[in-house]
Amino acid sequence: MLFDDPSFCRQIANPAAGFVTAMLRAEPMENESLQQQAQQTIEEARMVLPGIQALFGFQLIAIFNTRFQDLTLYEQCLHFSSLLLVALAIALIMTPAAYHRIVERGTVSHFFIDLASRLIAIAMIPLMFAIALEVLLLGRLILGRGWASLTAAGGTLAIFAFFWFLYPLFKRNYAHSRAKTRHSQNAETGTQG
Repeated sequence: MLFDDPSFCRQIANPAAGFVTAMLRAEPMENESLQQQAQQTIEEARMVLPGIQALFGFQLIAIFNTRFQDLTLYEQCLHFSSLLLVALAIALIMTPAAYHRIVERGTVSHFFIDLASRLIAIAMIPLMFAIALEVLLLGRLILGRGWASLTAAGGTLAIFAFFWFLYPLFKRNYAHSRAKTRHSQNAETGTQG
């Protein structure tokens, strides 16, 4: 059997261990200038926005499909709710650009960077719920109206929550705790760094 072969087990385990190690590794961080932070924040919004807009477009097209009329009222409401959540995500993700254009044209402030970063992160919340609702709707159509569609939607939501929020928060807290430990060790030995 394959699983009785130790070399096969190592081949399977090594990439998985490497992935976990890479996720936990603390990379050195550099401070960015205010201008660089603003540019990075704007680039983050630019990367997310086309995907959200494409999803919104596909959702609008689905409503005009003849098959949409075959859905139950509940399923149509699921789709509509998802559409509204995507619209909310678009509004949140575009707010930093509108704010900067109207309030801080030609300047950059820490407030703008904090506002933009928070709005981009907050926009991911309605987006992940919208995607989960669409998975639930498709699950109901493909898998039936039972637990399988709910499990698929819940799993999708959990995956997005982990990669978009839990893992980044874990990494941030891990980096802060390592920095505090290093700082206290340096204070005890009288070194700087």
